[in-house]
Amino acid sequence: MGGPSRIARQHAAGKMTARERVAALLDPDSFEEIGAHVRHRARAFGMDQQEIPADAVVTGVGRIHGRVVYVFSQDFTSAGGSLGEMHAQKIVRLQDLALKTGAPIIGLNDSGGARIQEGVDALSGYGEIFKRNTWSSGVIPQITVIMGPSAGGAVYSPALTDLIVMVEHTGQMFITGPQVIKTVTGENVTGEQIGGAQAQIRKSGVAHMAAADDAEALALVRTILSYLPNNNRELPPVTACTDPLDRMDEALAETVPLDPNKPYDVKRIIASVVDPDSFLEIQNGYADNIVIGLARIGGHSVGICANQPRVLAGTMDINASDKLARFVRLCDSFNIPLVTFVDTPGYLPGTAQEFGGIIRHGAKVLYAYAEATVPKVTVILRKAYGGAYLAMCSRSLGADWVFAWPTAEIAVMGPEGAANIIFREDINAAEDPQAMRRTKAEEYREEFANPYVAAARGFVDAVIEPAQTRGHIAQALMALQNKRDDRPHKRHGNMPL
Repeated sequence: MGGPSRIARQHAAGKMTARERVAALLDPDSFEEIGAHVRHRARAFGMDQQEIPADAVVTGVGRIHGRVVYVFSQDFTSAGGSLGEMHAQKIVRLQDLALKTGAPIIGLNDSGGARIQEGVDALSGYGEIFKRNTWSSGVIPQITVIMGPSAGGAVYSPALTDLIVMVEHTGQMFITGPQVIKTVTGENVTGEQIGGAQAQIRKSGVAHMAAADDAEALALVRTILSYLPNNNRELPPVTACTDPLDRMDEALAETVPLDPNKPYDVKRIIASVVDPDSFLEIQNGYADNIVIGLARIGGHSVGICANQPRVLAGTMDINASDKLARFVRLCDSFNIPLVTFVDTPGYLPGTAQEFGGIIRHGAKVLYAYAEATVPKVTVILRKAYGGAYLAMCSRSLGADWVFAWPTAEIAVMGPEGAANIIFREDINAAEDPQAMRRTKAEEYREEFANPYVAAARGFVDAVIEPAQTRGHIAQALMALQNKRDDRPHKRHGNMPL
């Protein structure tokens, strides 16, 4: 659209053009463009002499896996993909259509930001987009792909969408660029360091997935949509599954060490329980003490949430809480059942966490799980202590079905800590305090920190053999498939910040 020389520069940078991206994303020959003849109305600063084809954004409707989707693709070869009044109107028109028809909307972002020559008209355009992002939240899936620069106010629309995919080395997001940072703070950083894919996934947690290039990013969007429904009134699509629901994995019994202080990789358990090669991890590399992602069991979409004992012993902290709460609400919005694997000793202690607001952030997890009305199945693998036990979708917080492995320890705190408090006098008076502490800790473990105590009180529905985990979860999900669960009416259902 911007002419042969600019297209050549786009390709030289490793980027597709706006129309090439649309063609690669959608099913063949399914795209119907909307607003191809729209032109800007600006006259100041020589804009009356400047032609910008389609006002630097391609918009329209097409299909992915045969399902209707709306897509806009910013054209960096035309005026740097900058957003002006009419550019914004085209996106807003698409957002309105997607919301009215209950179809996903995908934004392919590659823009220099607001068109300075159009001043407040450009800013107003962003505001209209943000407003519709908010209206659409939890109603239709919104996916953003950052395929070029996205700076200043332009980053807030992606942040309001459900999932952000970034292309390595070409996609960048930041509020203020390197030059402004240098002027204001004196820091020397590059655009990649401050806003590249790895920075926004591993450090800030703003983005959710990274792709090596445009083609991989667009293929990833097609995969993501295969797990999601068209809107919040529909169920996710079901795929064919030849993997038996009652498939057993005897090796699972050896996955969780008997020593509660030894780490293991919870992804091994996830991979065994879900359909083969169906686990799509989200935000891998950020707050890795919690693992989240989409998967399938029997061909049906499920949301997976799991503590990761390999990182920080599976403790919950500020970033893990935010990561988990947002994902739970995403799944609840789009009718995706939640399967939670629990192995956490509690919340991460320390002044950094307390002063950073761990109470406030941790409460988001409580809110998200308690608010969720989709089927919720919980499996307690090992440690489930104190407030973290409650937060990880306990029966008290609304779990529909709770299973526990024989290795589960469910208690107010770990046996060692409990022994120090309950048996303090016995330990202090003993000839060998360390031996007495170990004895009393084991006594507490046998008396309280085992799954059968919780099962006797109805907080655990069944203590199951690890090898049979997939079958038990599948049976529970089938039993819950017609679940209906209403909540008291609220004028606003916003989660506390």
